[in-house]
Amino acid sequence: MTILSKQSGEEYKKQNYSERMKKTGRPVSPHVTIYSFPVTALTSITIRVTGMAMSVGCFGLGAIELAGGSGAAAATMEMIGNSGALVSAPAKFCVAFPLVYHYLGAVRHFVWDKYPDATLTTEQAKTASYGLVGGSLLVSGVMLIL
Repeated sequence: MTILSKQSGEEYKKQNYSERMKKTGRPVSPHVTIYSFPVTALTSITIRVTGMAMSVGCFGLGAIELAGGSGAAAATMEMIGNSGALVSAPAKFCVAFPLVYHYLGAVRHFVWDKYPDATLTTEQAKTASYGLVGGSLLVSGVMLIL
């Protein structure tokens, strides 16, 4: 164990990790950005993001209703819907995709919880993740046309 004097201890605290490693000649540990996340992890993160997006959307609609009075949220949605395809189609997708993705993600997790031995191999989880993304995009695209 190395014992530091009070003065050298204070100097040590002022240096950041990279500076200390340069002085020792040891390489700095790689940052998380050099690693490739598995698709299963990315889809799991996306489920959480879509849940947050839906919460923000609900909060926004509630705030519009509180600020604008009864029917203000419905009027806002009607105004967006009547704004033409360049505005309404992306708006519909921004509502449909998180709903569909989050729902299908919940179904995937239900199946994983109910049948872990049959569905939780690495390859099956990877396939289910690609299916989740593809199915969500497909269903959301269909909902755009409706």
